[in-house]
Amino acid sequence: MNQIDQILAKTLNGERLTLADGVVLFESDEIEKIGATANAIKKRLHPEPITTFVMGRNINYSNVCDTYCRFCAFYKKPGEAGSYVLSTEQILSKIQETIDVGGTEILMQGGTHPDLPFEYYLDLLREIKRHFPKIHMHSFSPAEIVKMQEMSGLSLEDTLRRIRQAGLDSLPGAGAEILDDRTRQKISKKKGSWREWIEVMKTANRVGLTTTGTMVIGFGETMEERVLHLIRLREAQDETKGFLAFIPWTFQPDNTNLKAEKVKPEEYLKTVAISRLMLDNIPNIQSSWVTVGAEVGKQSLSYGCNDFGSTMMEENVVAAAGATHKINTNQILRLIREAGFTPAQRNTRYEILRIFADKQEVEKDFTMQN
Repeated sequence: MNQIDQILAKTLNGERLTLADGVVLFESDEIEKIGATANAIKKRLHPEPITTFVMGRNINYSNVCDTYCRFCAFYKKPGEAGSYVLSTEQILSKIQETIDVGGTEILMQGGTHPDLPFEYYLDLLREIKRHFPKIHMHSFSPAEIVKMQEMSGLSLEDTLRRIRQAGLDSLPGAGAEILDDRTRQKISKKKGSWREWIEVMKTANRVGLTTTGTMVIGFGETMEERVLHLIRLREAQDETKGFLAFIPWTFQPDNTNLKAEKVKPEEYLKTVAISRLMLDNIPNIQSSWVTVGAEVGKQSLSYGCNDFGSTMMEENVVAAAGATHKINTNQILRLIREAGFTPAQRNTRYEILRIFADKQEVEKDFTMQN
């Protein structure tokens, strides 16, 4: 039995993989074998032949940001031409459009705006919930939360408690990139350490907010740094048990100040599979079709992913960096079926809302808008 087979046998026996194990897997070219084991682990966690997705919309309430990440093609400096903050009426209109086509989730994010007071976010959430009490606000990022804390003068925990009381339902994993400070310093000197990101998420879990984890590959990070990222997430989940899902995706270098070669589909699929093997305590792994495209997204369902992500009625940040993959809702149903699974609409808590029988489609379809 070679080293790869020994490591894969460990996961099948329920043993936790180590840093050294993860590095060996990332350095391996036995992608199909790793993927097959990840698929077997997925089936243990999700024995029903169902692949879920959520109907949601990304709303970028502002593009003003003073963090200046080198890999971001979306932000504008404060006062720069083309900068904006959406009005409350514009945001409410976008949410109504989402609800009208059956959407249940709003992923609302902007930059770290230096001039928006903490009360802006509290008032906005209260107004959203007053109009749409059932919409799930899966919104902001740890970097935005840190900026809110800075503007409020409160502790991190009190900041999160107050924004949860105002209407925040869960915190997405944006801004994780690579949870290692060497790479973080290279791509975004002002974004904060990996420990800060983890602390925001653990505190969010403690005040009752669920979270998701993410990882972006393709910054020139080492294989050890990728594995450390997964282990740091796993250790946080051991402590708080608040992460519902993990979403790895690939850096999109076009139009950014950070030049790099695009990650090949095989490397993405290997990362998905290793994530499923390493993260034994996070229940869901989500495909990232918006960065890798429909066909690779479909393949990922055989490499450990049990979820096809969001329909993304709107997405601006990744699109600004050159990713142009767009899929309408009925295409998602078709892709899931072509991969051999039954599609099911879920909510943000991964509760199934509707299972689609063969050839059944959504009545009101929508395509991602930019």
